[in-house]
Amino acid sequence: MKALTWQGKRSVSVNTVPDPTIEKPTDVVIRVTSAAICGSDLHLYETLGPFLNKGDVLGHETMGVVEEVGSQVTRLAPGDRVVIPFVIACGDCYMCSRGLHSQCETTQNTDQGTGATLYGFSELYGSVPGGQAERMRVPLADFNATKVGHELPDDRYLFLSDILPTAWQGVQYADLPDDGTLIVMGLGPVGQFASRIGRHLGHRVLAVEPVAERREMAERYGIETFDLTDDVVERLRDATDGRGADSVVEAVGMEAHGSPGATLAQNAVGLLPDGIAKKLMNTAGVDRLEALYNSFDSVRRGGTVSLSGVYAGEADPIPMKSLFDKQVSIRMGQCNVQRWRDELLPLVEDPSDPLGVEDLVSHRVPLDKAPEMYDLFQKKENGCIKVVLKP
Repeated sequence: MKALTWQGKRSVSVNTVPDPTIEKPTDVVIRVTSAAICGSDLHLYETLGPFLNKGDVLGHETMGVVEEVGSQVTRLAPGDRVVIPFVIACGDCYMCSRGLHSQCETTQNTDQGTGATLYGFSELYGSVPGGQAERMRVPLADFNATKVGHELPDDRYLFLSDILPTAWQGVQYADLPDDGTLIVMGLGPVGQFASRIGRHLGHRVLAVEPVAERREMAERYGIETFDLTDDVVERLRDATDGRGADSVVEAVGMEAHGSPGATLAQNAVGLLPDGIAKKLMNTAGVDRLEALYNSFDSVRRGGTVSLSGVYAGEADPIPMKSLFDKQVSIRMGQCNVQRWRDELLPLVEDPSDPLGVEDLVSHRVPLDKAPEMYDLFQKKENGCIKVVLKP
């Protein structure tokens, strides 16, 4: 089959790889009908290369049709249409029973000191082949595959795999009061959905984004947008009675704009041999923190900052004095996708499409075009907001 594979820093290619097979009786194999490129994929493309191996199949936002089922699968059959959460969880362990599927003790990567196994996301999270491919193996399929109908287009369901529940969790973790004001840092796909969810739940939402096309998309949903300027924090405070917002969802993560020192450090680590680079990243790695600092500065005293953007630094400088003085609460973590799907499925199937799941994709291309789409998405050129690959 054809699949998008990692070849090196800023280098991916579509290659022929072996077809997936049933490896355990709880597996299914699906024919992929849609696979999206996620902002997290860009971290692999740019920064986390030392944890990847040449030829790794990328992608963790996937849906398709079941082709083969293992002997112990009871809830799925060939022909079923399914969405695949990017987190692989058992559904039964101590963590899963508490809604913490991204910490599943059955699929935890204890050798790496990390949480549950993820599709297409490096040796840190299990090195399971991802879904930017013609086919994909789904472990523990009865719990992980979300069965959906055949009537609605893929775009209605595809984002249940990651970015929609990630945004939903981000807003839930933001702990907004009933009449609260929310700031969203970054209007990539997760930021777009977090902003829309905030408005859907009745909140005033302000968002910061340097790319005009992304601001324009958010404004269609009643979001007040701000360009990323040197005085953006002051402008946000002015717009919130001088005190800042009740909560902030930070939807940017480790590769934020405006962090030249950390950018240089990340690039330098990327030039080292993998063994040395991995050790440095696991002990002394730093992230680009501009979006995080802006979040801390623009939340009101006693407010909450919710981190949906991915971070990987172990030596990031955090302004503890200011956070303690302001009494800021911080919540974060990999999304517990399966926890939120029952709440979100009725929203994506609602004929009115209240979260605009059919109004996000800017580029829909064949799988063969994936390498150029990675480059375009990273550079945020040509109005690129969300890319969906069609194998």
